Amino acid sequence: MKRLLAALLLLPVLAFAQSYPAKAVRIIVPFPPGGTTDLIARIVQPKFQEFLGAQIVIENRSGAGGSIGATEAAKAAPDGYTLLMVFDTHAVNHHLYKGAQDPFKTFDHLMLMVTSPSALVATTTFAPNNLREVVAAAKAEQGKVTYASAGAGSSNHLGALLLEQAAGVRMLHVPYSGGGPMIQALLSQQVNITFFSMPLMVAHIKAGRVKGIAVGSKQRVAVLPDLPTLSETFPGFELVSWFGLLTPIGVPKDITARIHRDMGRTLQVPEVRQRLIEGGFEVVAGSPEDFSKFVQGESDKLGKLIRDNGIKVE
Repeated sequence: MKRLLAALLLLPVLAFAQSYPAKAVRIIVPFPPGGTTDLIARIVQPKFQEFLGAQIVIENRSGAGGSIGATEAAKAAPDGYTLLMVFDTHAVNHHLYKGAQDPFKTFDHLMLMVTSPSALVATTTFAPNNLREVVAAAKAEQGKVTYASAGAGSSNHLGALLLEQAAGVRMLHVPYSGGGPMIQALLSQQVNITFFSMPLMVAHIKAGRVKGIAVGSKQRVAVLPDLPTLSETFPGFELVSWFGLLTPIGVPKDITARIHRDMGRTLQVPEVRQRLIEGGFEVVAGSPEDFSKFVQGESDKLGKLIRDNGIKVE
């Protein structure tokens, strides 16, 4: 009798899963249009909706390092019709913002989709031309070399703190109100260096508007083969941005498996892969288990960095 009752209770869930998707699915991108996360979402959108069999609607809900969009996604019904695409700030926002969602209690982590190395770049008027020279300048005048970020606790900020830690130097943090103003500050020579997403820096480096100093991947990148890696100077030092797909916690497993399968198929389509690779991304398309472990590791590592440096967001 108990088994029969359990089977009867399960029937509505199975019927719901089998009818999925019956309407449009939205992907919340918690950053403004034109940013890297938005770019990835729009690259995968056409093929993903083809495989999933439903219209994919991208909604930009920016603010507080991605926390505003994450909060909206967390409040959505766990039915598979709201997805969240995140950037590496996802692993640290709960350490920085009051009221930010606990990523491990609020979301199911479906897939680490792609990664992209960060690039350390310098203004053209800054004398150093390589990482050793940057470190030497920072050691010669502690607190004088300036670095830009998109705000306290941003990936640019944390990347520079990791460099300070690796090199034993202290630099001056100059925060801006987002990535756009930060790039403009760099191009107008207002700061010395910054870490920034490689896909958004390639054109500026090639055009000579900024100087490429180093790249955060394990190996040199094909698009700029002469640019050394950070680990060539500091072994083991890597700095990579990552982008992943989440659902509110509690979505039926049949549905999350379907979403994972169809996003994985999307990322294997040759024209999709080519666009991502040409943009400086590496396709991962990993398992939910690996993604969850990865985010936990990033949260632990960067949470300690935030606490040790007393980083607070007003």
